[in-house]
Amino acid sequence: MSGLEPFGVRLRRAMDERGPLCVGIDPHASLLAEWGLDDDVTGLERFSRTVVEAVADRVAVLKPQSAFFERFGSRGVAVLEKSVAEARAAGALVVMDAKRGDIGSTMAAYAESFLHKDAPLFSDALTVSPYLGYGSLSPAVALARESGAGLFVLALTSNPEGGEVQHAVRSDGRNVGATMLAHLSAENAGEEPLGSFGAVVGATLGDLSSYDLDINGPLLAPGIGAQGATPADLPGVFGAAVRNVVPNVSRGVLRHGPHAVALRDAAERFAEEIRHAVASS
Repeated sequence: MSGLEPFGVRLRRAMDERGPLCVGIDPHASLLAEWGLDDDVTGLERFSRTVVEAVADRVAVLKPQSAFFERFGSRGVAVLEKSVAEARAAGALVVMDAKRGDIGSTMAAYAESFLHKDAPLFSDALTVSPYLGYGSLSPAVALARESGAGLFVLALTSNPEGGEVQHAVRSDGRNVGATMLAHLSAENAGEEPLGSFGAVVGATLGDLSSYDLDINGPLLAPGIGAQGATPADLPGVFGAAVRNVVPNVSRGVLRHGPHAVALRDAAERFAEEIRHAVASS
């Protein structure tokens, strides 16, 4: 459809060239205030533009959280569209953090909103929720394959509430989180150098050796920085799969704004610490 190489191929190359860092774009009200910006569309646009201009030409991935744009209505979504386009033009891959999940035609419409090549919000990958059953994601899986995009499926999230679903044990003795990882492993079978269907796995979860994280796909790992995890923790959490981890840092970088140089320096420090941790594992 789009002529893009598969997301997994493009992500592997970006991680190898730029380092495996994902910077979140999370313009929530408290951060806008810290930057001296008003909590309005003008502040939103200034915030997002500054982040993109500071780091999109040097980090592998940018991850805008769509909710913080959507709360301003159509004008906020317009800012998000522009941010996505400018980030991609600067060479960063964009993972849209929208956590969509539904069934049938509704899931297909969500997929078309973010994964169709002609969509104003077309992104390199989309976060999705599989908790209407993994099969409910099939429209997004199909369109991602067609467009060269990817998905990040919620599997083992770091929020305490997630355990009541993700740790629930199925009749086959495997818990729900492990089941999602197994589905993704099947999606990525035979793909080189990396499959396009990843999992969201929290970097704050500690030892995950009881899970098979070798899904031949990327592992988006929130929790570095303000949530308490450090780059040095990554090998202990992810083990042999650490090379495929895409650590996400949001506030740890964003708190250094509004100065572009400070944002850039913070992102480069995190990227170097992550490179060192992965190389030492």
